Amino acid sequence: MLRAAAPAPASATPPADPLAGRVDGLETALVQMLGASPWMVRIALALLIGLVGWWVLKLLVRGLDRVMQRAGMDQILRDFLRNLARAIGLVVVLVAVLDALGVPTTSLLAVLGAAGLAIGLALKDSLANIASGVMLIVLRPFRAGDVVEIAGRTGVVERVRIFHTVLRTFENHELTLPNGLITAEPILNFTARGMRRIDLPVGIGYGDDIGKARAVLLEMAAAQAAVLTEPPPEVIVDSLGDSAINLVLRAWVNTPDFAPTRSALLEGIHREFGKAGVSIPFPQRDLHVYHHGRPPEGSEPRTIAYDGD
Repeated sequence: MLRAAAPAPASATPPADPLAGRVDGLETALVQMLGASPWMVRIALALLIGLVGWWVLKLLVRGLDRVMQRAGMDQILRDFLRNLARAIGLVVVLVAVLDALGVPTTSLLAVLGAAGLAIGLALKDSLANIASGVMLIVLRPFRAGDVVEIAGRTGVVERVRIFHTVLRTFENHELTLPNGLITAEPILNFTARGMRRIDLPVGIGYGDDIGKARAVLLEMAAAQAAVLTEPPPEVIVDSLGDSAINLVLRAWVNTPDFAPTRSALLEGIHREFGKAGVSIPFPQRDLHVYHHGRPPEGSEPRTIAYDGD
């Protein structure tokens, strides 16, 4: 007769999570060694994991920042990536601490995911600001320290956060703009280029010589050390106005020299035109007054100058 083969011994089922098994084994060993309550041991292990995780996270974030600094990355991008790495690390440490306390992290993550979906639908505008912040950091239309004009507001970029961007106005005010507004509006960056052109409109009288006024302006611009010789300064006739011939002085300067050079050129125009006898007319209007009917003998129409104010 044939006998049925004996069943093979069942192999031991490996634990689903080897790390969890090791933590449970360490917890059991500590309970037996110290004779303390299991909850006390769990709390102590959770505190130890939290402190060690926080210390390791600080080292990793610091190392990441050094690597980005050596790579020459922009300050705004470095801040964003550093904050993102810190946030992800904190989530990992928090999950490890909860797991050490015996909290079922799988169910907790599922609940948090459902809650996150509901919160995301309720805060769609804030999520749009987050997406816009990522776009600003990745595309980098401006950098920290740039002078920009956004939505009619001008200031110096100080920092870009995930929800908003902070500008410092020239009056030393702190201006906070939502990132969603920034990406929806044109961005004018005044310091993106190394050179800027100064355009100064100036009017001269119809009785003045245009060539003489042009020579005075070009000589005055050449006397300014900050004005570049290439491209050279130029003076063009922009329009013929009601009270003046409108000229425009165009001069190129390095971007940091824009404001002081513009002020110096304006002061020089007023001074040099006065020396050269070139007038800067103000708006005026001539009023001709007539009497109704036949004017008396010897009377003439009178002309009254009106300055327009």
